[in-house]
Amino acid sequence: MNVSLEGEEKLILVPYMKEHVPKYHQWMKDPTLLAATGSEPLTLDQEYEMHQSWTHDPSKHTFIVLDKDLILPQFVHGQAHVEAMVGDVNIYMNDLEDSRIAEIEIMIAEPKSRGKGLGKKSVLMMMVFAVEKFCIHTFRVKIGESNEASLRLFRKLGFVDASYSKIFQEVTLELVITKLKMEELHLLAGKFIEHS
Repeated sequence: MNVSLEGEEKLILVPYMKEHVPKYHQWMKDPTLLAATGSEPLTLDQEYEMHQSWTHDPSKHTFIVLDKDLILPQFVHGQAHVEAMVGDVNIYMNDLEDSRIAEIEIMIAEPKSRGKGLGKKSVLMMMVFAVEKFCIHTFRVKIGESNEASLRLFRKLGFVDASYSKIFQEVTLELVITKLKMEELHLLAGKFIEHS
């Protein structure tokens, strides 16, 4: 998927490119980020292998989140813009019974870019894109019960608690996309340009 989504303000979502892997690998050495994302530490070679699997699996889609304020000198579709990388947003269509249910994840890895609304906008843009491109009708998130910031974000967006795993200490929330909800998501996401 060679598509970039350019928001009106603040952020741009670009495809996950091999140029992004070294910085992504540095992020994933942070124990706090590993815990928040439920990830295991990988070697750099394993991270490159993971990148390959992500970019070739039609049931997974990931964008790197760019902070527009950090792009030098200007955004060019097809370029990695590693200098502006601040996180990623993903969807997985991994429900065996319904391929139009997507699990969504967001990570703003750069501390200086947190609290600017980039996570919320990234999620909104990804959801609008996923509904329009892949006909997603339900979004699901799995969040560790101690990750209060993420739980708050998704509940504010209208996600409701669906289940709780005591073993994983994880809350699953869901959002069903109705016509009315889609109109609301469009308004919240704002206009964005799709570059391909």
